[in-house]
Amino acid sequence: MAAPDPAATGSAAAGPTAPDPAATGLFGLVAYGELLAFDRLAADARLAPDLGRRAALSEMAAAEIAHYRRLTDRLAAWGVTPEEAMAPYVEALRAYHDSTEPRDWAEAVTKAYVGDAITEDFLRGIAGGLAGPERALLLDVLHDSRYAEFAAAEIRAAIEADPRAAGRLSMWARRLLGEALSQAGRVAAADRGALGALIGRTGGDVPGLLRRLTEAHTARMTAVGLNN
Repeated sequence: MAAPDPAATGSAAAGPTAPDPAATGLFGLVAYGELLAFDRLAADARLAPDLGRRAALSEMAAAEIAHYRRLTDRLAAWGVTPEEAMAPYVEALRAYHDSTEPRDWAEAVTKAYVGDAITEDFLRGIAGGLAGPERALLLDVLHDSRYAEFAAAEIRAAIEADPRAAGRLSMWARRLLGEALSQAGRVAAADRGALGALIGRTGGDVPGLLRRLTEAHTARMTAVGLNN
C-alpha cells in the first residue's frame, strides 16, 4: 500500500486558504450591507400602499438574508467571524441610512433605486481587484437586480400619477447621491486602505471610481424621468 502523499495530507489539514485582508474586508462590507438591506426592506414594506407591494418587499428582504448567509459562510470558511469583518464599516453605513430615512413610499423606492445602485456600482468597482472565486461570489450576490427594477417601475408610476412628484423626487435623489458619495469615501478609508488597494489592482483609484458612480447616476435618473 502506497504511503500518503505528505503534500496532499498537509494541504487537507490546512483547510481553506486564508484570504488577503482586502478580500476579508470587502466580504465584511458587503455582508453588512446585505444585513442593513434586510432591515430597510422590512421597514419599507410597512410604507407600501397595498398588500401586493408589501409582500414583494418582504420577499426581497428574505433574499437579502440569503445573500448575507452566503457571504458569512465564506468568511467562516476562512476562519473569520462576521462581526470582525463587518465592524470597520458599521459607522459609515449606519450614518448613511440614518441621514436618508424616507418619509413615504415614493421616497423609499427612490432611495432603493438611487442609493442601492450607487452602492452596488461602488462594490463592483472594488470587487474587480479580487481573485476569480471571490470575485465571482460577490458579483453573483450583487447581480440580483429585482428590487431596482421594481423601484424603477414604482417611480415611473408615481410620476405618471402626479407629474409634480418628479421635482420632489429629483431633489431627494440628488441628496441621496451626495450622501452616498460622502459615505463611500469614508468606507474606502475605514480599513486603512485595504479597499483602496483593491481598486488600485484594477488600475483605478477612489476619485476615479466616484466619478464613474456619478456618471452612472446621471443616466439612471434620466431613465426614470428624474432631473439631474
